[in-house]
Amino acid sequence: MSTAPAGRQAPVTPDLIMQLGFGFWASKTLLSAVELGVFTALAGGPLDGEALRDKLGLHQRSVRDFFDALVALRMLERNDGVYANTAESDLYLDAGKPSYVGGILEMANRRLYPFWGNLTEALRTGQPQNEAKAGGDLFAAIYASPEGLAGFLSAMTGISLPTAHALAARFPWAGVRSVIDIGTAAGSVPVELALAHPHLEAGGFDLPPVRPVFETYVAQRGLAGRVRFHGGDFMHEDLPSAEVLVMGHILHDWDLEQKRMLLAKAHAALPQGGALIVYDQMIDDDRRKHAAGLLMSLNMLIETPGGFDYTGADCIGWLREAGFASVRQEALAGPYSMVVGVK
Repeated sequence: MSTAPAGRQAPVTPDLIMQLGFGFWASKTLLSAVELGVFTALAGGPLDGEALRDKLGLHQRSVRDFFDALVALRMLERNDGVYANTAESDLYLDAGKPSYVGGILEMANRRLYPFWGNLTEALRTGQPQNEAKAGGDLFAAIYASPEGLAGFLSAMTGISLPTAHALAARFPWAGVRSVIDIGTAAGSVPVELALAHPHLEAGGFDLPPVRPVFETYVAQRGLAGRVRFHGGDFMHEDLPSAEVLVMGHILHDWDLEQKRMLLAKAHAALPQGGALIVYDQMIDDDRRKHAAGLLMSLNMLIETPGGFDYTGADCIGWLREAGFASVRQEALAGPYSMVVGVK
C-alpha cells in the first residue's frame, strides 16, 4: 500500500533495480559459506568469531564482515559476539543431517555460477554454456568420474527433498501399492514416499552407474531391500511398470519432441487406472509471476541443447495428447507444482 499523500504518487526509486543487479553478492556469500562448511561447523553448537574463523581456516581480513553478512542475510544468528545457525540453516545446511539440501548449492557454486556468467552469449546464440562449449556433453561430463556423479546426485537430492515431502503428503497414496521414480538420482523421492507410507513398494529408475549411490543412500535411510533400483536409459528403453510413475526434474531437460516421447512411454508403462505425476518449477500460465520457473528455464538454456521449462497448461495439454484421460494440476512445496494424469 502506498504511503504517499492522497493525490501524490509514491516516488520512483532504483531500489529494486539495484537489488537485482547486485543480487549475486548475496548469492555468492551463501554459496561460499556452504562450500566452506560454515553451517556444518556450527551444528555442534555456537562459536565466537575467532573460534569459528579458526575452525574454518579463514584469513582474519574481512572474516567478521563475512559472518555478519550471513547474519544480515538471516542465515546465521549472533548474540554477544557468538554465532549460531538459524533454525533453517541448522536443518537444511548441516551436511551431517539427512535433511541437508546443500548439495544443489554446492553444484550451483561449482558449475552454475561460472556458466551463468555467459548468459548473454547463450541468449545471442541459443547454445549451452557448460561443458558443451568445448564439444562435451552435460551428462557425459557428470558421469565421467565417480566424484562428479556423486556430486550431481547429491545436488539432485538437495533440490528434491522438500518436494518429496510435499508429494508424500499431497497425493492419495493409501490406495496405491507401487511407485517408481523415473530419473531417481540417489533415490530421495522413493525413500521419502516409503518412509511416509510403509505399505508402498517403492523404486527408482536411472542409468546403471547410479545404482551404488542409490543403494548406499537407501541403506543409510534404513530401507535396504524395501526400495529397489531399476537400471535403464529412459531415452532408449521402455519404462518400468508401476501403479504410479513420478517424473521430477526430467521433462525440462528435453526439447518438445523428447518431452512428448517420454510422456508416451509413461502412458504405455502404466496399467489402466495408473497415474503419472510430473513435477517441476512450472511457470504460471500467464508467464508474469513465477520468476523461479522462468529462471529455471534460462538455466536449461545454459545447460541443455533444447530443454525448457513450461506452464501447467502446457503440461496438461501434453498429458492429454499422450492419452491420459483425467489430468489436474496442484501446488506442491515452494515454487513447485505437480500435474497428475490418470490413464
